[in-house]
Amino acid sequence: MIFTETELPGAFIIDVDRMADDRGFFARSWCADEFAAHGILMPPVQANVSSNPRRGTLRGMHLQLAPHEETKLVRCTRGAIYDVIVDLREESPTYGQWLGVELTADSFRMLFVPGRFAHGFITLQDNTDVGYQVSAKYAPGFERGLRWNDPAIGIQWPIAPTIISEKDQQHPDFRLRVPETIGS
Repeated sequence: MIFTETELPGAFIIDVDRMADDRGFFARSWCADEFAAHGILMPPVQANVSSNPRRGTLRGMHLQLAPHEETKLVRCTRGAIYDVIVDLREESPTYGQWLGVELTADSFRMLFVPGRFAHGFITLQDNTDVGYQVSAKYAPGFERGLRWNDPAIGIQWPIAPTIISEKDQQHPDFRLRVPETIGS
C-alpha cells in the first residue's frame, strides 16, 4: 500500500499497490503491520456500508465522542464520492481545518480518518456505495455532528447537495469550539 499523509496530521490517503497481469490486478487493502508502520493502530471492530441511489446525496458531518471515538478507513466500492474530514482536535495546529478527497470505485483509493475528526461525503454519481472499516462500535448517545455548510469551516463541496437527512441539516455550527458539546 502507498500511504500519503495529508496536510491534516494523522489523516492519510492510501492507494493500493497493484500487481497486474493479464488477469487484472491483485492488491492488499489492509495490513495491520503496514498501518502500524505509519503510526495507525486501528483494529477494525465494525464494518459499515452506505448505499446511495442518487447523485448529490450528502451524509455528514459526523463524529463520535470519547470514549467511543472512531477511526475510519473509507473506500468507495461503487460510483464516486467527495469525502470530507474536519480536524476537531483542539491541540492540533490544523484544528478546524478541512480536507476533501475524491474516492472512486475505479481508483481503489482509501481515506484514513483519525479519531476526533468529523466525517462526511457527497455522492458524485448515482448508485454509489461506500464501505467503512471502523475502530469502535456505534454508541448511541455519543454521536455528534457539524453543519455541512457551516461558513466557519468553509467546506467547498464540488456539487450542490440534493438529498440531506433532516438530522444532518440540524447539526450545529462549529463556533461552539468544544467538541464535547457539539450537537448537545
